[in-house]
Amino acid sequence: MTPNAASSAPSRRSFLASTAVATVAVAGGMPLLAACGGSDGGSRDGTTSGKDAKKILPAYVASNVVVPDIPAKNGSAVGFTGKLDIAGLKTSVPKKLGKGGEVTIMSPFWGSPPKADNAYYRGMNDLIGVDVRWQNQDGNTYEQKLGAVLASSEVPDVVVVPGWNMNGRIPTAIISKFADLGPYLSGDAVKEFPNLAAIPTDAWRRSIFGGKLLGLPQPAPSVTGIVPLYRRDIFEKEGYELPRSADEFLALAKDITNARARRWACLDMKWTAFQMFGVLSGSEKPLGWNLVDGKLINRVETEEFLEALEWSRKLFAAGVVHPDAQFGKNAPDPGPKFAKGEFLIYAQNISQWWGRTAEQATQNPEFEIWGMDVFGHDGGDPTLWAEQPAGIFAFVNKKASESVIRDVLAVANVTAAPYGTKEYMMTNYGVEGTHYTVKGGVPAKTDQGNNEVMNAYVMVASPAPTIAHPDFPEVARGQVEWQQRMGAFTKKSSFYGMQITEPSRYANLSSNFEQLEDDIVRGRKKISDMQQAVSDWKSKGGDKLRDWYRKILDENGSAAG
Repeated sequence: MTPNAASSAPSRRSFLASTAVATVAVAGGMPLLAACGGSDGGSRDGTTSGKDAKKILPAYVASNVVVPDIPAKNGSAVGFTGKLDIAGLKTSVPKKLGKGGEVTIMSPFWGSPPKADNAYYRGMNDLIGVDVRWQNQDGNTYEQKLGAVLASSEVPDVVVVPGWNMNGRIPTAIISKFADLGPYLSGDAVKEFPNLAAIPTDAWRRSIFGGKLLGLPQPAPSVTGIVPLYRRDIFEKEGYELPRSADEFLALAKDITNARARRWACLDMKWTAFQMFGVLSGSEKPLGWNLVDGKLINRVETEEFLEALEWSRKLFAAGVVHPDAQFGKNAPDPGPKFAKGEFLIYAQNISQWWGRTAEQATQNPEFEIWGMDVFGHDGGDPTLWAEQPAGIFAFVNKKASESVIRDVLAVANVTAAPYGTKEYMMTNYGVEGTHYTVKGGVPAKTDQGNNEVMNAYVMVASPAPTIAHPDFPEVARGQVEWQQRMGAFTKKSSFYGMQITEPSRYANLSSNFEQLEDDIVRGRKKISDMQQAVSDWKSKGGDKLRDWYRKILDENGSAAG
């Protein structure tokens, strides 16, 4: 789902914000608009799957260094619900694999980057045996910078590319500019890097571009990352019951809302509407395509899509949506007003479940945020659609020497270390005593840690999806169990896990739909405007694109499960 830095939609930044006390190593709600090669291994259009993919994929060797408290189930993350035992941390990288070379990495960064020669960078580089030099770029304008760099001859050794930035010519540049990692990672070769071998196979499959293994992935749960979050403390105090249908939600919203008292029910609930009406996920290529009763259809052609928009519009029309949501992408951070109880429900990335809890723990002890189970619009079970198994990738310059590539893999083998290891703690928290302290089994970053240990090394590669909050273990359990419950209702689309390269002539075909959705929900446009837009989309290339995707299915088979 396409995240926006808005109160009304999932925040891109929120996926990376949860490393302050523990990591939610997910990217599931992030869009994945990317490229991939054809089944002949040479085409820039299509996908690589089946036997061709098997030749390329790394062998999977599960890590047994640390055993999670809650194993993965139904596509969920693994969970850890205990306190942190610093003395009991395991070692997953017994010897430095880096050979002392220098590696430059360009990556998006949110906030103020620390000084280049800081204690965190020095500690990580010493642990890995590689001199990493960071070229941090503003995450909010990263796509423009990325496009310019990839169009030039001056490409850093490593470039991190989030899926939501893979637009325009960037997918083509990925295939032409970056190195094939297959000779180092395919098959049993990956066993030289055990933490990389423990990355789930689906995430590696998603890292095949242009018929070659190009990306180092950040794995994500297949369960949706977008949760209807609510103020459980106020619900219990006021006696509100959780809704189990679209009609019950609207009735509850009207009951909650009292504009004179500055209380509204919710923010824009479009993402939850898509979930409860069973609308296909529509932000990563393939953009909402699925095979239904033998016919390939797009999400925008379905009645469920229009019904979800109409229901979302009803919320705004009924006056139950907080006024801030009218601003859409330019809406302020919802946190302060959610904490004050100005609205009680909003749809956001699962990481905010912990983030808001930690934020309010000392100043608002009665505050309790929780995740509402998604329900079917008619009161039955929901039909949810699996998110893609990886959302952010690191790529190595095609011109890099073998020694540089091996140094990059040494970096990734450390950053992909599992929770409960020394390498994980260094990657996510820095140096004990300098960047964090541990009291009662709970790590807490110091001021220096908050300034230096930010979104750098975690962008290179990640372990299997993990949720762990030693300060709020009940939240970690709640998050994983929510994923497992919702995972039971989650289906895989026909193109699940495939890395698709659409022909460039279709690159902007669907670019106006999201704005139109938001305009309809807010009453600025009508459902008929969407129907006309879909008709135009079909005539301007949608039907031809359907034929193109159908050919992919005919050649590769469906991934639906």
